[in-house]
Amino acid sequence: MSVPPLQHAARARAESSQLPDFCRLPALFALIVVGALTVTVMWLARDHQRDWPAYSVSMLFVTWLTLVLAVTLCKLRPTLERLPGRLPYVAVWLLIVLIVAVASTVARWLDDALQMQLILGKMGIFVRDNVLIAALLGAAMLRYFYVLTQWQARVAAVTRAQVEALQARIRPHFLFNSMNTVAALIRVDPDAAERTVEDLCELFRAALGQHDTGDGTLGEELTLIERYLAIEQLRLGARLRVRRELDGLPAEFPLPRLLLQPLVENAVRHGIQPLREGGEVIVRGRREGRGIRIEIINPLPATPAESGHGHGLDSVRQRIAYRYGPQALVQAGPQGDHFVVLLQLPGATA
Repeated sequence: MSVPPLQHAARARAESSQLPDFCRLPALFALIVVGALTVTVMWLARDHQRDWPAYSVSMLFVTWLTLVLAVTLCKLRPTLERLPGRLPYVAVWLLIVLIVAVASTVARWLDDALQMQLILGKMGIFVRDNVLIAALLGAAMLRYFYVLTQWQARVAAVTRAQVEALQARIRPHFLFNSMNTVAALIRVDPDAAERTVEDLCELFRAALGQHDTGDGTLGEELTLIERYLAIEQLRLGARLRVRRELDGLPAEFPLPRLLLQPLVENAVRHGIQPLREGGEVIVRGRREGRGIRIEIINPLPATPAESGHGHGLDSVRQRIAYRYGPQALVQAGPQGDHFVVLLQLPGATA
């Protein structure tokens, strides 16, 4: 089922105008660091003797100003994002300049009113210099945020395309084998044939993309794996043995759809099918802090009939790197006479 044009337009608009989340720590940290570096560079660039009290006051003023900017932009972000095209970034830049001008005027006025003499120079010069610095730095930072947002949007588009391609890929040999199994069971065991058809329906529903390409849950993925293994169990019989060690896993843990099922399918296809005597697939998992650790283990044939695991693992690595970032870990390779795929996925951060 295709996505309606209005949804495509809304998605494109969101990707082209999305502002950084000023409510979150990364954006706030970037603002504070840029402000602190600016004050430090200007203080170090002075020819005369450096004044530590002036440096402290400047740092305090910039920190306070950064917090005011972050809070204001955080509250106004939903409104600003409704503007078309690149106007949200223009509006943010104008707000930065305006807030810096007002804050500088208030700070200079308070310094005169309280006779603290912490700010040298006339008010007009002080406000003008601060506005110019804010305009230049604000333009540079917003340009950086814009380029970063566009890069993230392109990565997201590539990831969506990979997920859609994965969902559209139905291995013909699996389909034909499953249908042959159903045909053989219709007369011998109609109930088993009916269950197999139901399992196939669920697999096709997930693989053909009835759901969107967003996150599912670990519980849904494990259910999909069980349906796949039930079909293969009917086809391979006693050759396929499955050991499940999944106690304590949070079923509600957010997980990209069709992430684990292709790995289990690879384990059966490349680890069990080539062996005349079959073997055991181990699906092991446990909670680690807020995250989870999952291992999928299959026998390693001495002479594999065909190369395997590579394409599916590359797709999994890319999707996990995009979804969970550098904190996630994907390891795969032979360990003794077994092939082990290890996933360590971090939990959601507050």
